[in-house]
Amino acid sequence: MLIAVGNSPTMERGRIVRSEFVRQGGRGCAYGRAPKAEHHPYLPLLSAWQIVGGMSQPNDLTSQIKRYMPWLVAVSLFMENLDATIVNTAVPTMARALEVTPLSLKGVLTSYTLCLAVFIPISGWMADRYGTRRVFTWAVSLFTLGSLLCGLAVNSHMLVVSRVVQGIGGAMMTPVGRLALVRTFPRSEMLAAMNYVVIPALIGPLLGPFVGGMIVHWLPWRTIFFVNLPIGLLGLWLIKRHMPDYRDAAVAPLDRRGFLLFGSGIALLSYVLEIFGEHRLPPGPILVLLAISLGLLAAYYWHGRRIPNPVMRLTLFDVRTFNVAVLGGIITRLGIGGMPFLLPLLYQIGLGFPAWQAGLLTMPQAAAAIFMKAMSKSILARFGHRQVLILNTVLFGCTIMVFSLVGPGTPIWGILLLSFMQGFFSALQFTSMNTLVYADIDDRDASMANSIASTAQMMALSFGVAFASLLAGWFIGRTPQTDTVAFIRALHHSYLALGAVTILSSFVFWRLQPNDGNNVSNRAATPEAAEAA
Repeated sequence: MLIAVGNSPTMERGRIVRSEFVRQGGRGCAYGRAPKAEHHPYLPLLSAWQIVGGMSQPNDLTSQIKRYMPWLVAVSLFMENLDATIVNTAVPTMARALEVTPLSLKGVLTSYTLCLAVFIPISGWMADRYGTRRVFTWAVSLFTLGSLLCGLAVNSHMLVVSRVVQGIGGAMMTPVGRLALVRTFPRSEMLAAMNYVVIPALIGPLLGPFVGGMIVHWLPWRTIFFVNLPIGLLGLWLIKRHMPDYRDAAVAPLDRRGFLLFGSGIALLSYVLEIFGEHRLPPGPILVLLAISLGLLAAYYWHGRRIPNPVMRLTLFDVRTFNVAVLGGIITRLGIGGMPFLLPLLYQIGLGFPAWQAGLLTMPQAAAAIFMKAMSKSILARFGHRQVLILNTVLFGCTIMVFSLVGPGTPIWGILLLSFMQGFFSALQFTSMNTLVYADIDDRDASMANSIASTAQMMALSFGVAFASLLAGWFIGRTPQTDTVAFIRALHHSYLALGAVTILSSFVFWRLQPNDGNNVSNRAATPEAAEAA
């Protein structure tokens, strides 16, 4: 069997031929095996296969991939995360240009979210079946094509269809890019590699509202979508040169029934969270839709436990570190996902800042994310995942609660400092949880774990917006926006409640053992924990 790994699918360069070593021990997989503590699928691949032409030294090839691939993934993820928030700002302008009401363009936002919910769960299977390079190329191509079509849309229906194309590409982009990083870097280098995922995930949503507001103010609204074109073309060029092609030749057939049950259930749940956050329907219909979505997910749970190769292998939750990172992350992300909803209410309605100035107040979070990149490795190596996640979750919750002190008399430098703290703690939280997910997951299960974690992260942020909306609606009640004093006081109560829930979520991470994640953080095992193990 021949598997292409290099730049060209021909025998002339980058072609590898299966050796007797892999035939005996590789179990038909396109990557070999290595000791779990330092599992590196790419180096075993090159040692077990013979390179025909091209680079003759494995170290040359892997060093080149390690140097450029994180930037490739970062560029793609930044494009996706920026687009996810930049469009929200332009909805009123697009509605005027297309001569429709802003509410009728809700499908532009909902269609994208639903595509993410449906197609993220099968992203891992797609990568195993067709290869990470091919699927990532499809994803970036679809996203770029969808952006072009959105910019050329002449009516709202064409815009919605174009967003569906974008959503399908976006659903594959983040999980497959993260999966390629997991399979390229050994666990001991995972922390540094994952920072390339964390930073665009944080900076994109922060820049989105500000950049979107500036574009619609100075340029045609179509520029919002056209800005993705040069980024997408750059990504495609980098993919062709530096993206490895990992695949599993023994991948099982797609679980179609499970995909139908889980995809429809998670899409309906995502829709329920979206309309719940906007209070567009009375409680009765929302509860009915919620019951249907939970019923579909329960049916998938029953189905997934009965077959050997489900679309989402729930038995991975038996791994403690994976269980804590995913489930604990869902609860913690209530605060992370809720803040982007509450902050504009405080800055724009409560304090009276225009949208572009409110966007500038969040910019220190981007600087904090970059600053954290230089510190996270040493912090986790010194204290370990357990201590960092417990303490950092509490500190992040306290930071949210401090926003209850922000009012008309608060100096700008105080808001900027608070924004920097929020960015630092949230970035450290993202990095710690994202790396812990793969700490004890075998590389053969990496694609499945990646799909589950990506789906959970997307749903957690939706839960965060819905939860923040519920809190704000509860405390604001019938308070008019013109009564800024009462409005700000109600928002302060929302920040206190959201911060308290975030602090309570720290108890989830007490389930971790002191040495959990040490293979990722390169932290020396503590003697007491080693003896207990």
